[in-house]
Amino acid sequence: MNRNKSENEVLSEEAISVTEKAVKQVKRIKEENNIPEPSALRVSVKGGGCSGLTYQMGFDSEAKDGDTIIEKEGVKIVVDGKSLFYLSGTVLDFSDGLNGKGFTFKNPNAVKTCGCGESFGV
Repeated sequence: MNRNKSENEVLSEEAISVTEKAVKQVKRIKEENNIPEPSALRVSVKGGGCSGLTYQMGFDSEAKDGDTIIEKEGVKIVVDGKSLFYLSGTVLDFSDGLNGKGFTFKNPNAVKTCGCGESFGV
């Protein structure tokens, strides 16, 4: 994550918004799994799933050229340019309700989603 702003664009939360609940959960996962700093949560979109595209998340120790870095409350999120095209305006949240536990994506670009909420189409 030691890249400068000329190689990576740092945006406000307008690219992807992250709820306080999601931030707390990312911090908890990093701590419980001893994920070293300066690891960031990488959010991306890949082809697949019943609606055509799926969300993917994982930790990455460094940003790559073309990544956008979003920071909220000490949590860094990195998104590659192609994925950002599909994720712009998305709200990343965490749900621990009766309907299941996990991260959720409220994506205004999705015109269709599958029943499980893990894939979408544009």
